[in-house]
Amino acid sequence: MNELTIDLKAHSKVPLYEQIYEHIKTEIRRGKLSYGEKLPSTRALSRHLEVSRSTIELAYEQLLSEGYLESEPCRGYFVAQIEELYQLSAAKPAVVEEKQEKQEKYRFDFTPNGVDLKSFPYNVWRKLSKDILIDDRTELFRSGDSQGEYGFRNAICNYLYQARGVHCTPEQILIGAGSDYILMLLSIILGKNHRIAFEDPTYKQAYHVLSGLGYETVPVPVDKNGLRVDALKMENADIAYVTPSHQYPTGIVMPLKRRLELLRWANEKEGRFIIEDDYDSEFRYKGKPIPALQGYDSDEKVIYLGTFSKSIAPAIRLSYMVLPVPLLKKYRENYRFINSTVSKVDQLIVQKFIEEGYYERHLNKTRALYKNRHDVLIEALKPLLGRCRISGEHAGVHLLLNFKDGTSEEFLIRKAKEAGVRVYGMSQYRIETTEEPATILLGYANMSEEDIKEAVNLLNQCWTEL
Repeated sequence: MNELTIDLKAHSKVPLYEQIYEHIKTEIRRGKLSYGEKLPSTRALSRHLEVSRSTIELAYEQLLSEGYLESEPCRGYFVAQIEELYQLSAAKPAVVEEKQEKQEKYRFDFTPNGVDLKSFPYNVWRKLSKDILIDDRTELFRSGDSQGEYGFRNAICNYLYQARGVHCTPEQILIGAGSDYILMLLSIILGKNHRIAFEDPTYKQAYHVLSGLGYETVPVPVDKNGLRVDALKMENADIAYVTPSHQYPTGIVMPLKRRLELLRWANEKEGRFIIEDDYDSEFRYKGKPIPALQGYDSDEKVIYLGTFSKSIAPAIRLSYMVLPVPLLKKYRENYRFINSTVSKVDQLIVQKFIEEGYYERHLNKTRALYKNRHDVLIEALKPLLGRCRISGEHAGVHLLLNFKDGTSEEFLIRKAKEAGVRVYGMSQYRIETTEEPATILLGYANMSEEDIKEAVNLLNQCWTEL
């Protein structure tokens, strides 16, 4: 391709580079620019459109960062595969505190809970905040809807349907300041007379919160398909807490057959529910995103939990849950008086962030960033593959090293610590202690590619010597 015909509006408030970016992105989405097709060089396109070359470079850079284009040295720019990219239409207009531990210093930290804050859209956030507060709007500082503002819930509802296949209405959504608060609110709605089954290993924060609220809990083992429903049936539990789209921390994706078995278990007895924690479904690097379990639920048995902590920033403190209709009715009859814990200003900022397309852009950019780090980490780990295998690597922001040579997890962690690298063992996510081969978790979200290479080089050295 030698040229692109783009109708640029010189007097528009939208910058020229953004007009070019939007045009090319739209053409790719519509299939008019197909996978592998070569785009004009920055020099040729700037000459054709009669704009500066830097304007074209800005547009191409944005398309590259979001994964719409690929660059090949000495060859140019080409259309990338976009099946896995988020393509959200504009939303319709509205009709945890961890136990404090002694901080030890490490050169590198492969925490699986990391988020890359350097990619946070500061300029956009400032713009939206300024636009919202530019006028005196006293209503923003009054108490709002106890469930969360309707416009924000409507934006979440549209996003969940498009990106996760969740079927709900804005009326079913409750907003809260973080996942811990959402679980506490849910416990009030459910009542305490329940026995909750957790996957083992599991997300320990949720386990500690619900255990601390007085619930009887029971661990249920997972296999290659996720939580074992046959073992669940033996535990006399009436609530199951699961992470089916990306089991935490093993990375297992629960297949459809197991999901249907779990739903059948919930339907076998009145009062049973499934809590689906969809904590990081935005980040998937192979194949299409897995639809939420809630989308298969036709009997109002799934309580869906989501958060913006992984996809935007932990400090946003914005989480939500989708209540099945029977629990929504109970909430409205008995607990609607509990006020929202999130300010109306923060809700409106995130609402506009979603509705005006910034969230889609941020997800695509962050996903591309994490994908690069994911690939660098796997490449750097190749010298260790004779001693271990990699699993859970196609989604989320961490992967697992499963050692098969009998080396203990404690020994691996200690040797890494001596080299100045912090790694995490699977045992700390288990409810029950079991004898099993060592498994190490490596998170990569808040590490640069250079840091990943240097840290893994240290691991290769200290672990190869064992």
